[in-house]
Amino acid sequence: MQGATMERPTARTALYAATAASTALLAAACGPQTEQVESAPSPSASAEAKGASEGAASFSAGDYEATGSYQTPGGTQSVDVEVTLEADGTITDVEVDGNAEGGNSEQFQEKFESGIEAEVEGKKITELSVDKVSGSSLTSGGFNDAITQIIDDAQA
Repeated sequence: MQGATMERPTARTALYAATAASTALLAAACGPQTEQVESAPSPSASAEAKGASEGAASFSAGDYEATGSYQTPGGTQSVDVEVTLEADGTITDVEVDGNAEGGNSEQFQEKFESGIEAEVEGKKITELSVDKVSGSSLTSGGFNDAITQIIDDAQA
């Protein structure tokens, strides 16, 4: 009986030690990833934070253009985006030209082009969050990519 009692605490102690070691390894493995995610905000979050920390974002008024790319089931596509900005970041004009060469991408880019003005004109460039325009959802990824580039170029 005494021998059985001795084994039990040893097994329990080994279990506790294994649990503690697993927890420590898990914490060590997960720790840097969590910090990395928090320290690497998205481009739009950076622009919003920049605007918030400076009060009203300041831009050089004028015309800006950029090409944004995005992934589709058919491969990488792109759109050319031109915007006219006021000094406070208000978009007064926007033009989007798709670069697809046929197929579904061309159709969706045309739908996006036909509806984007109503979505963004008169709005602040740093407040844009274009998701889906006229039934086209993937094209917005290329548009948002181009807008991020324009924000970087236009900030005074």
